[in-house]
Amino acid sequence: MRQTGEWNPDHGAEAFGFDGLAGVNWNLTEAALVERAIRRGEASLAATGALVAETGSHTGRSPKDKFIVRDAATENEVWWDNAGALTPEQFDLLKADFIAHVAGRELFAQDLHGGADPSNRLKVRVFTEYAWHSLFIRTLLIEPERADLARFRPDLTIVDVPSFQADPERHGVRSKTVIAIDFARGVVLIGGTAYAGEMKKSVFTALNYLLPKRNVMPMHCSANVGKAGDVAVFFGLSGTGKTTLSADPERALIGDDEHGWGRNGVFNFEGGCYAKTIRLDPKAEPQIAGAIRRFGAVLENVAIDPVTRQPDFDDGTRTENTRAAYPLRFVRNVHASGRAGHPKNVVMLTADAFGVMPPIARLTPAQAMHHFLSGYTAKVAGTENGVSEPQATFSTCFGAPFMPRRPEVYGELLKSLIAEHGADCWLVNTGWTGGGYGEGRRMPIAATRALLSAALSGALKDVETYVDPTFGFAVPTDVPGVDAKLLRPRDTWSDPAAYDRAARRLARMFQKNFEAFSEVDAEIREAGPRLGGGFANVAAAAE
Repeated sequence: MRQTGEWNPDHGAEAFGFDGLAGVNWNLTEAALVERAIRRGEASLAATGALVAETGSHTGRSPKDKFIVRDAATENEVWWDNAGALTPEQFDLLKADFIAHVAGRELFAQDLHGGADPSNRLKVRVFTEYAWHSLFIRTLLIEPERADLARFRPDLTIVDVPSFQADPERHGVRSKTVIAIDFARGVVLIGGTAYAGEMKKSVFTALNYLLPKRNVMPMHCSANVGKAGDVAVFFGLSGTGKTTLSADPERALIGDDEHGWGRNGVFNFEGGCYAKTIRLDPKAEPQIAGAIRRFGAVLENVAIDPVTRQPDFDDGTRTENTRAAYPLRFVRNVHASGRAGHPKNVVMLTADAFGVMPPIARLTPAQAMHHFLSGYTAKVAGTENGVSEPQATFSTCFGAPFMPRRPEVYGELLKSLIAEHGADCWLVNTGWTGGGYGEGRRMPIAATRALLSAALSGALKDVETYVDPTFGFAVPTDVPGVDAKLLRPRDTWSDPAAYDRAARRLARMFQKNFEAFSEVDAEIREAGPRLGGGFANVAAAAE
């Protein structure tokens, strides 16, 4: 077997069980991987210098094709209502078929870290069929020192082979696509999809399983830090604005998607960003716009002019989920260590497709827990297969597909951390105003940024507020630089009665969804929307 690059010869490809490979390309750098990807016909080069690849029929994640091995260790630990299960024997067969499938092929391997905190990081080895996938995961995770590669032994091994197609009858899965995880052996198998995001989310899933046992809260959030050292975290699903809002020129970016919160503060799981690019506005998002136009960035499913090779970020013909991966070092104002102190502000982002939530509201601790467990937003077009337009959804902990444990585990961890460190909590709607999806308009980014800046600076602590009659949270009545009408969603609708109906409908959905959390504290259960109002004391409690 031909092997090139730097790796640990005492723990190489044979340690996983590979047999008969044509070769392994170990820990190749950006230039070498770009060359290989283009030479192999996997991708092309844009005029900007970015590598451009297409992901085939899968332009988003496939959460229904994700499975976890059910064994003695996971039986009582995993939230099985939220995960497909495989027996150890089924996984063994699947792994053997993966190994047989790649015999005679050339693979690419990267040895990386998941987690900027040395005491809580995961050593991850990723074998890929495609060179561009190797560049992608190298960009998204954290590179160890080159000198450490000769001693690298993984805690988690990912094998990503898009050409492999699972057999539902033989392997016990749902379709030809499979993302299978064995926590006991630290193995992830990905087949039947070329969507690169499955690799990064598999690392996130593993950390979400492991870290709570260490009293570390894994979070689907972005994070940044102000000049005074004040940290803010932004929870939210894809498309709600985590990347956009955390890339603030006045604050240093810690990371855009996945973090841990432990006894030493917040730390990034990743070394790169994975931003949606559809209709990217360079004026509103200058840092992202600059980062994705550099050599080393990877563009997924972005349309390219065949003559000029210029990318067209407004073209959503192939998918609304066009993406760009780029290293954190491409961001001008970045917190290089990926670690910072304890959050002063916790922000929960929602893209409200009903258009009834205000652009910002202050939450009591109980309300924060209610909204964290609810995880209300809209699935934005393209982030999952089959989603072609925003749909109202509840994804507990703002990341249910990546949370292998029961929601209450994460909720209790977050609750205790917020209480211990006195963080202020906010709900921010980046969705629609003036009507629901199809009638209203998307919340202006400039207004959202102005409101967030006011919240993070402390300027909203003592302003006058009103209590939203349906949702009960405290909403500012006036914020400099923001149209006061935006702060009262009902006033933005041409038909107030239609607003009332939409608000009641969403409130009922919240209540129905929260029936699954009957074991949480009564205070948290009662902190959600009420059809009859009754929130007279909420504003005082939020102070």
